[in-house]
Amino acid sequence: MLFPSKEIKLNLPDADISYFPNVFNTKESSILFNTLLKNTDWQQDNITVFGKTHLQPRLTALFAENSNTYSYSNITMHPKPFSKALLDIKLKVENITNSSFTTCLANYYRDGNDSNGWHADNEKELGTNPIIASVSFGGVRRFNLKHRFEKTLTSKLELENGSLLLMQGKTQHFWLHQIPKTKKKVAPRINLTFRIIKH
Repeated sequence: MLFPSKEIKLNLPDADISYFPNVFNTKESSILFNTLLKNTDWQQDNITVFGKTHLQPRLTALFAENSNTYSYSNITMHPKPFSKALLDIKLKVENITNSSFTTCLANYYRDGNDSNGWHADNEKELGTNPIIASVSFGGVRRFNLKHRFEKTLTSKLELENGSLLLMQGKTQHFWLHQIPKTKKKVAPRINLTFRIIKH
């Protein structure tokens, strides 16, 4: 099992964020993208933001080793069991991060119109200082960060095919993140966000 050649630490205050490019090589990433796309029961939920309800601008699925639900933005998701492909990915991520994850929220961004608005992964199910390990397959998308209180503090990162982004410590208390819409032609992207939900 090849480990990534380098860990890139984002030098941001009140945050512990690392980026690992090429955790999965191009061939592995292509196979895994197609496997996940084909074998996942994707759903598109209604989401309520600022009192308005609309279709969530991406498709999602939840997987877990237990039956614990995950709730955000008035959506409650019920997990399916991990597939072999997801278990293989999870094991590799756990070896790199030295963590054991119970749950994976998968996101499918079909094109540049699909997005994820400003938010923090701070739901109570995730605990006080949650660790979130985010794997990307497919098209490259921009990942924006902004500090909750110091409005001038922002950062951005291109999440590449086969990469891993790790957020831990007090990051979710102080930083918001998003995947913005883009008018650029972008390939479809699948994002796996591994979490720990033990409630």
